[in-house]
Amino acid sequence: MRSLVCSCRSLLVTFLLGFAAFAAAQTQPVRPLLTPDELVPLLRDPGVRVLDIRPAAEYATGHLPGAVNIPYGVFRGPADNPGALPSEQTLTEALRRAGIDQNVHVIVAHAGKDATDFGAAARVYWTLKVGGLTRLSVLDGGTLGWAEDGHDLVTAEPRPEPSNFTVRFDSRRILSTEALAERLQTGSPTRLIDARPEPFFHGETRHAGAARYGTLPGAASLPHTRFFAADGKRLKPLEELRAIVAREDLIGSEPAVAFCNTGHWAATDWFVLSELLGHEDVLLYPESVVAWSRRDLPMDHEPSRLQALVREAKRWVAQ
Repeated sequence: MRSLVCSCRSLLVTFLLGFAAFAAAQTQPVRPLLTPDELVPLLRDPGVRVLDIRPAAEYATGHLPGAVNIPYGVFRGPADNPGALPSEQTLTEALRRAGIDQNVHVIVAHAGKDATDFGAAARVYWTLKVGGLTRLSVLDGGTLGWAEDGHDLVTAEPRPEPSNFTVRFDSRRILSTEALAERLQTGSPTRLIDARPEPFFHGETRHAGAARYGTLPGAASLPHTRFFAADGKRLKPLEELRAIVAREDLIGSEPAVAFCNTGHWAATDWFVLSELLGHEDVLLYPESVVAWSRRDLPMDHEPSRLQALVREAKRWVAQ
């Protein structure tokens, strides 16, 4: 009898210690950007879930220990408008299967080959945030950076307990084409930031899904690649990021809106400005130029009809 009581006490103590550790973890601030070395001790926490956003075939060849897989395409809109958000139902089902809810610290791991891969992670981070999650981070360097830093990849796939989380998109954080057009038409102070490479900004090239060349009216150029180290895989140190933004003088008292072609590269600009540098009034325009250019809305740096025909001919030859 005495041994049974001792055993029950031991189990109770273990449970209470575990619960206390979990509760303490929930109160700890979550950093939006983590290095591989900073991630290592977190992997022992049952409240942490690494979310690998690579295609399933790449995930199967090797991933971070304990990582679950939801490919990036799940977080995107349809083929004719990839910048749009997925349905709440689609994302809810994916997150439930991955065992993700509002108490889980989600760390997004991208492929890590280049700056565009980071943009995918930033876009997923933004989507999860507007969908109701708050404990979010991105792994700087992604899966490739993890391996290059000497950490192991595994092929074993976890089987997490499904969650009952329901995605509810926060419309206050999602800027539609109609809402942005109204802002500009009514003269509401708005700083537009184009995250695309400069040839897009200057109307020299266009995304295949865009109807016109050019940029949004009054926009300033801040290509997403400026935030990355020379290899294009990891972000520059925080002070360098702050210096870049200060030098460009893009953030003032008015709200800022980051955009690109389909809300992918722009997610990096939004992530740096909002999550790393702490600028509170920064929004992402998810559907970006592809959606804007299809409407009867003004654009800057839009070439003449003849110039556009010449550029179309060059695009056709290059294909």
